[in-house]
Formats: sequence, structure tokens, C-alpha cells
Amino acid sequence: MTTRASDIVRDLQLGDIEEYPAIAADIIYQGSAVGENGSGYSRPLVAGDVFQGFALEQCDNSAGSAGDKRVKVRSRGRIVLPIASIAITANDRPPVYASDDDTFTLTASTNSLIGYVSRWVSTGVAVVEFDAALVRAALQA
Repeated sequence: MTTRASDIVRDLQLGDIEEYPAIAADIIYQGSAVGENGSGYSRPLVAGDVFQGFALEQCDNSAGSAGDKRVKVRSRGRIVLPIASIAITANDRPPVYASDDDTFTLTASTNSLIGYVSRWVSTGVAVVEFDAALVRAALQA
């Protein structure tokens, strides 16, 4: 194998930011949990979707066809979320699920895994550590 003999400019990407094609006729709002619909398109998360991250800005594809717009998401990090029934005892890092793009719970049921409690903040509020790649890997295991 021959090693490089000159410099090369590579297209480096920011590590925690992704862009995905959005579904047709919908709006994904900034701060919303984003899910993949099973056909490769992103949408406001619906229970059972594979979690992709949190929308960094609004993606309005309400007048477009599937894939006309791309939603920019943060795929990994920590976020403060309202979580139903969270208590101080949640410092043992329970899994956090979403039943839609803005409803978070500790109940698995048919909901989508999005991450784990990092730290309890107050009644009904916690810091959630999320990593869409790890969530996807866990689902495929």
C-alpha cells in the first residue's frame, strides 16, 4: 500500500449535526424530537419511530414533496426535558421514551427510546443524555 505524497482537502462534517430528508406535507418545529418513518423520511416523532435527534430549526415542508426539504438535527448531547412522573429517584439513569415529538415518559410501551436520564432537575424535569446512533444500534441488536 502506498501512503499519500501530498495534502488532500477532505469534506469534514460536524460530529453531532445531521440533515435528513423530511416527509411531505408536514412541518417539523425547532426543538421537536425527530423520528424516521420507516421509509427513510424524517417527521415529527411518532411512537415507534427510530429516534434521529432534536430539530435545530424549523423545517417547513408543508407544501413540498417528500425530500424537498431537509431537517437539521442534533443527534447527540444532553437536553432538559419535561418527563411525566420523573422523581429524584431517577438519578439511577432510567431510559427515556417519546410518544410524540414533545411528550416524554419513562414508560416503554410502544414508545420510542430516545436516551437516558442524566440528572434529575426538579419534579417533572430532567436532563436527558441522548445519542441517536446508540439508540439505533440498541434496536438492531
